[in-house]
Amino acid sequence: MPIPDDVTGEEIDKDVRQELLSLPKTLADDVARNLVMVAKLLDEDPEQAYGFSRVALRLASRVPAVREAAGFAAYAVGKYGEALAEFRAARRMTGSVELWPVMADCERGLSRPEKALAMAGEPEVQKLDRAGQVEMRLVAAGARRDMGQADAAVVTLQSPELASNSVQPWTARLRYAYADALLEVGREDEAREWFAKALEADQGGTTNASDRLAELDGVEFTDALEDEDETESAGEAGDVTETAAPAQRDGSEASEAPDAPEAAATEGAAPADAPREERPEQG
Repeated sequence: MPIPDDVTGEEIDKDVRQELLSLPKTLADDVARNLVMVAKLLDEDPEQAYGFSRVALRLASRVPAVREAAGFAAYAVGKYGEALAEFRAARRMTGSVELWPVMADCERGLSRPEKALAMAGEPEVQKLDRAGQVEMRLVAAGARRDMGQADAAVVTLQSPELASNSVQPWTARLRYAYADALLEVGREDEAREWFAKALEADQGGTTNASDRLAELDGVEFTDALEDEDETESAGEAGDVTETAAPAQRDGSEASEAPDAPEAAATEGAAPADAPREERPEQG
């Protein structure tokens, strides 16, 4: 797959570069450039990222960072069985538990929430750092909801991290997941409060808390440019109808109305990923 000339492979993390030292230099550079493309495209074009990950995997399947990148790329396109296999391979190579939450979430993706919930109770969870434990809690709550245990999902998310006023990278997603779980069990007023708290902490725009708040408040947003285009199109359609009317009144076939000018398109920003109550971002 073609890689832009300005991608050198030097952009990768130093720890990954260290892993690639076991390869011949030319091969290591090729693998590094493909890994850079995976990282660059994972959010904006996951299918392309997946393609680059497969190239890297063919070149260096014994490098843990390559297996991990292949796992995240497969996860991003919904190939959960493949992602799980890659994560397991990376874990065997490194002995690290940091992929445990996303591995559990792959089990959810494979419609095995019971397995994900069982993983939330394994000793590996205690070895995770605080961020990893929050991710595991999000996955466990999602598994509860998958199993129809909405009230249990609410309880699962209640934790010191949720109660804390400190804003961490995972704070917005945790609060959002809690608000969403509250809404599912009919606690709308509390849900609104927690969506507001999620929005307050969401400085990076990782959730669509503002949209959910607006929805609860009954606010509807309209695109001013779109409305203007529709008004202009309606006016032109009115002119056409008036001209064609005599032909229609005498029973003859009405002439075809000319096409209205093409309206200018406006593209809004898509809301962030479903909250990873649901899917840890990976992390």
